[in-house]
Amino acid sequence: MAPGYTNVPLNRQLHLDVSDGHSLYIEERGNPEGQPVLFLHGGPGGSISDKSFQFFNPEAYRIIAFDQRGTGQSRPFLSLKNNTVDASVEDIEAIRQHLNIHEWILFGGSYGSTLALAYAIKYPKSVQHMVLRGIFLGRQEDIDWLFEGGAGNFYPEEFRKFKHFLPEKKQKRIVKGYYEVMMNGDISMRNEASKAWADWESGLTTIIPKFNQDSKITHGDLSLGLLEAHYFAHQMFWEDDNYLLNNLAEIADIPIDIVHGRLDVDCRVKGAYDLREVHLLSQLHIVEGGAHSPFEPVMMEKLVSIMDRLARN
Repeated sequence: MAPGYTNVPLNRQLHLDVSDGHSLYIEERGNPEGQPVLFLHGGPGGSISDKSFQFFNPEAYRIIAFDQRGTGQSRPFLSLKNNTVDASVEDIEAIRQHLNIHEWILFGGSYGSTLALAYAIKYPKSVQHMVLRGIFLGRQEDIDWLFEGGAGNFYPEEFRKFKHFLPEKKQKRIVKGYYEVMMNGDISMRNEASKAWADWESGLTTIIPKFNQDSKITHGDLSLGLLEAHYFAHQMFWEDDNYLLNNLAEIADIPIDIVHGRLDVDCRVKGAYDLREVHLLSQLHIVEGGAHSPFEPVMMEKLVSIMDRLARN
């Protein structure tokens, strides 16, 4: 199977001013008269690219994607001012209203699945369907798995390098330790911490791990490290650790396709099962041989096939 729909032309790009001085970078591609679908990138701290549009038939879909607060081409870059899940939910609603969309499909992976669920819970009447990949429910157990040792059982050498970037006194609470370094260290130390963080997590996403050996620090490293540490050190800014699953009654009537790689070390397959157990109108697709990245062949094939199916309905 071809790797999705490549070279989807850009229809327009814009910046939308929202609250707290943030300006969101938005792209539209595909058929302006097609079914609206919103692509939600991961992180927090990821960003969109040409690859974000590969899942959607451009003749069938009006495809919208944006860089979340503080990331990519949104402004100001790396801003933490009111940078929370709830604020991003309101950003999505502002985009929907600005683009005059009645209802849309939400397509989100990793933290994008978190954000999709949070938005649907707040604005269920605006959501027609959700396709969620690499489920991350934002619970403390999900954060601890990734950064406090669980995933490290699979890659102990790389985890040791990640952990030992911190001074010994900060290693007992790694997320907090990294966040303190990023917030209190000088610019050089903050950048190095963000790089170490991004190298650890990004290395886990593919079926064959690709831990970065390049010393160059990219904008993506900076945003992924800082924003993830910001969110996770504050427990996603939720008072309820199980906020998403505890509020799924609000979206009980919205169909969900849940796609998760069996070999996803970044986000455990357990999260997909937990979501399916509570949301009875969801369909669970476990992809054997799949990991966290949606761009590897088996994951891409499943995601494209689901979107093609929805386009025919």
